[in-house]
Amino acid sequence: MSDEKLVGIVLVSHSAEVATSVAELAVGLAGGGTTAPVAPAGGVEDGGLGTSAELISAAAASVDRGAGVAVLTDLGSAVLTVKTLLAEGDELPAHTRLVDAPFVEGAVAAVVTASAGADLTAVEAAAAEAYTYRKV
Repeated sequence: MSDEKLVGIVLVSHSAEVATSVAELAVGLAGGGTTAPVAPAGGVEDGGLGTSAELISAAAASVDRGAGVAVLTDLGSAVLTVKTLLAEGDELPAHTRLVDAPFVEGAVAAVVTASAGADLTAVEAAAAEAYTYRKV
Protein backbone atom coordinates (compact mmCIF):
# COMPACT_ATOMS: atom_id res chain seq x y z
CA MET A 1 0.00 0.00 0.00
CA SER A 2 1.32 3.43 -0.92
CA ASP A 3 1.28 6.23 1.62
CA GLU A 4 -0.38 8.51 -0.95
CA LYS A 5 -3.87 7.84 0.47
CA LEU A 6 -2.97 7.66 4.16
CA VAL A 7 -3.93 10.21 6.79
CA GLY A 8 -0.95 12.26 7.93
CA ILE A 9 -0.11 12.74 11.59
CA VAL A 10 1.49 15.84 13.16
CA LEU A 11 2.75 15.69 16.75
CA VAL A 12 3.02 19.11 18.38
CA SER A 13 5.02 19.41 21.59
CA HIS A 14 6.67 22.26 23.42
CA SER A 15 9.90 20.29 23.04
CA ALA A 16 11.49 19.25 19.75
CA GLU A 17 13.00 16.23 21.48
CA VAL A 18 9.65 15.09 22.89
CA ALA A 19 7.86 15.49 19.55
CA THR A 20 10.60 13.60 17.71
CA SER A 21 10.77 10.82 20.31
CA VAL A 22 7.00 10.29 20.35
CA ALA A 23 6.99 10.20 16.54
CA GLU A 24 9.75 7.58 16.55
CA LEU A 25 7.93 5.53 19.19
CA ALA A 26 4.62 5.63 17.32
CA VAL A 27 6.20 4.69 13.99
CA GLY A 28 8.21 1.91 15.65
CA LEU A 29 5.13 0.45 17.31
CA ALA A 30 3.12 0.63 14.08
CA GLY A 31 5.11 -2.36 12.85
CA GLY A 32 6.54 -3.10 9.46
CA GLY A 33 5.15 -2.24 6.09
CA THR A 34 3.89 1.12 4.96
CA THR A 35 3.57 3.63 7.76
CA ALA A 36 1.42 6.73 7.62
CA PRO A 37 3.39 9.94 7.19
CA VAL A 38 4.29 11.40 10.59
CA ALA A 39 5.99 14.70 11.37
CA PRO A 40 7.06 16.18 14.70
CA ALA A 41 6.56 19.90 15.26
CA GLY A 42 8.26 20.61 18.53
CA GLY A 43 9.69 23.67 20.14
CA VAL A 44 10.47 26.91 18.37
CA GLU A 45 12.76 27.77 15.48
CA ASP A 46 15.81 28.49 17.66
CA GLY A 47 15.51 25.11 19.39
CA GLY A 48 13.97 26.43 22.58
CA LEU A 49 10.81 25.33 24.33
CA GLY A 50 7.48 26.58 23.02
CA THR A 51 5.26 26.19 20.00
CA SER A 52 5.71 27.59 16.52
CA ALA A 53 2.91 28.18 14.05
CA GLU A 54 5.45 28.03 11.24
CA LEU A 55 6.82 24.64 12.31
CA ILE A 56 3.30 23.25 12.72
CA SER A 57 2.23 24.50 9.28
CA ALA A 58 5.36 23.06 7.65
CA ALA A 59 4.89 19.70 9.39
CA ALA A 60 1.24 19.51 8.30
CA ALA A 61 2.15 20.32 4.69
CA SER A 62 4.86 17.65 4.75
CA VAL A 63 2.45 14.85 5.75
CA ASP A 64 -0.56 15.89 3.66
CA ARG A 65 -1.41 13.23 1.10
CA GLY A 66 -4.99 14.42 0.52
CA ALA A 67 -6.61 12.06 3.05
CA GLY A 68 -6.52 14.56 5.91
CA VAL A 69 -4.13 15.47 8.68
CA ALA A 70 -4.60 14.62 12.36
CA VAL A 71 -2.81 16.97 14.76
CA LEU A 72 -2.10 15.85 18.34
CA THR A 73 -0.72 18.25 20.93
CA ASP A 74 0.88 18.02 24.34
CA LEU A 75 -0.11 21.10 26.38
CA GLY A 76 -2.38 24.15 26.41
CA SER A 77 -0.56 26.69 24.26
CA ALA A 78 0.09 24.05 21.60
CA VAL A 79 -3.67 23.55 21.44
CA LEU A 80 -4.22 27.30 21.16
CA THR A 81 -1.64 27.62 18.39
CA VAL A 82 -3.28 24.84 16.34
CA LYS A 83 -6.76 26.30 16.94
CA THR A 84 -5.52 29.67 15.72
CA LEU A 85 -4.05 28.11 12.58
CA LEU A 86 -7.31 26.26 11.92
CA ALA A 87 -9.32 29.45 12.41
CA GLU A 88 -7.15 31.33 9.91
CA GLY A 89 -8.31 28.80 7.34
CA ASP A 90 -5.38 28.82 4.93
CA GLU A 91 -2.42 27.95 7.16
CA LEU A 92 -3.05 24.18 7.32
CA PRO A 93 -4.01 21.68 4.62
CA ALA A 94 -7.69 21.06 3.95
CA HIS A 95 -9.17 18.41 6.21
CA THR A 96 -6.80 19.06 9.10
CA ARG A 97 -8.22 18.24 12.54
CA LEU A 98 -7.04 18.95 16.03
CA VAL A 99 -7.49 15.63 17.82
CA ASP A 100 -8.40 15.53 21.51
CA ALA A 101 -6.26 12.63 22.68
CA PRO A 102 -3.46 11.83 25.12
CA PHE A 103 -0.20 12.72 23.45
CA VAL A 104 1.79 9.48 23.62
CA GLU A 105 -0.96 6.84 23.63
CA GLY A 106 -3.03 8.83 21.15
CA ALA A 107 -0.08 9.22 18.81
CA VAL A 108 0.55 5.48 18.78
CA ALA A 109 -3.14 4.74 18.16
CA ALA A 110 -3.35 7.38 15.42
CA VAL A 111 -0.26 6.16 13.57
CA VAL A 112 -1.26 2.49 13.80
CA THR A 113 -4.80 3.24 12.60
CA ALA A 114 -3.70 5.59 9.82
CA SER A 115 -1.08 3.09 8.67
CA ALA A 116 -3.85 0.50 8.27
CA GLY A 117 -5.51 2.83 5.75
CA ALA A 118 -8.30 4.19 7.97
CA ASP A 119 -9.90 7.53 7.18
CA LEU A 120 -9.49 10.70 9.23
CA THR A 121 -12.60 10.10 11.33
CA ALA A 122 -11.41 6.61 12.31
CA VAL A 123 -7.91 7.90 13.08
CA GLU A 124 -9.37 10.62 15.29
CA ALA A 125 -11.62 8.10 17.08
CA ALA A 126 -8.75 5.67 17.70
CA ALA A 127 -6.57 8.42 19.14
CA ALA A 128 -9.38 9.74 21.36
CA GLU A 129 -10.15 6.22 22.56
CA ALA A 130 -6.67 6.14 24.06
CA TYR A 131 -8.12 8.20 26.94
CA THR A 132 -9.77 4.98 28.09
CA TYR A 133 -6.54 2.96 28.32
CA ARG A 134 -6.14 1.94 31.95
CA LYS A 135 -2.76 1.32 33.50
CA VAL A 136 -3.88 -0.12 36.81
